[in-house]
Amino acid sequence: MNISVVIPVYNGAKTIEPLAQRLAAILPSLAEAYEVILVEDSSPDNSWEVVERLARTYPWVRGIGLMRNFGQHNALLCGVHAARYEVIVTMDDDLQHPPEEIHHLLDKLAEGYDVVYGVPRKPPHAWWRILGSVLTKWAIGLVVGNKVLQNLQAFRAFRTHLRRAFKDYQGPEVMLDAMLSWGTTRFASADVDESPRTVGVSNYNMRKLIRLAVLILTNFSTAPLRLASVIGFFFTLIGLVGLAYVLIVYSSEGSVPGFPFLASAIIIFSGAQLFALGIIGEYLARLFERSSGRKPYTILRTTEGQGGAERP
Repeated sequence: MNISVVIPVYNGAKTIEPLAQRLAAILPSLAEAYEVILVEDSSPDNSWEVVERLARTYPWVRGIGLMRNFGQHNALLCGVHAARYEVIVTMDDDLQHPPEEIHHLLDKLAEGYDVVYGVPRKPPHAWWRILGSVLTKWAIGLVVGNKVLQNLQAFRAFRTHLRRAFKDYQGPEVMLDAMLSWGTTRFASADVDESPRTVGVSNYNMRKLIRLAVLILTNFSTAPLRLASVIGFFFTLIGLVGLAYVLIVYSSEGSVPGFPFLASAIIIFSGAQLFALGIIGEYLARLFERSSGRKPYTILRTTEGQGGAERP
């Protein structure tokens, strides 16, 4: 089994060097041939200088620098397209995903699965981050209809041939996990140890996680549109019941009192309409972004070395 390790780099100047050292110690025992692809996502620190130094130090390290900050999943997609070997392992650059745990993913993958997620035995995040992650995972599980994806993590291993399912994808919004589901339904998870963050802070907050969940639902699923249709049908039924009530009262009493009831009904129906229009607006925004011709990423520079190494 030959391995390509893809790592998006953002504010990772202090962590990618020790990460590369640990990978250098573990990769020869895992694969006949291997490479590490560091995709520098226009980081504001000196991450690119460190990537270049690592590429000079280790012949199996390849560096790719993006033209601007495109986002974690866009950088991952860039590395996935550049991978040379039959299995891809993705991990963060902050040392929270120990390289020593990669073998758990590979062992599970060898059982016949196509995608394996490394699920931490003890989540190291704060409660709000866990809540946001649960929301995001629920959205992805709703999109792909696979309960295993509710355990998705950035620490994953999958077979490289799955990229054929999204090789022609063009659009600025990328969600790698949803795209992997276009090529397989054989997902699994493996328990791994995850280290606490010791350098810097997470780039994800509750607002970004909620936005990510909305993006997933509107970019890779029609579920919100169906929800809008269901809500519209539900309020139509309420309206018919209200009309029947008005007609019955009018036929028996000759008048229909209740301006507050009427005002409340108008507010409810107006809110439902605006909600449905908002969902349609999100889809129109996705269509605009797709039709604008923006690419998921643009490469600015690469390291000169070809990378790749074989186990001695």
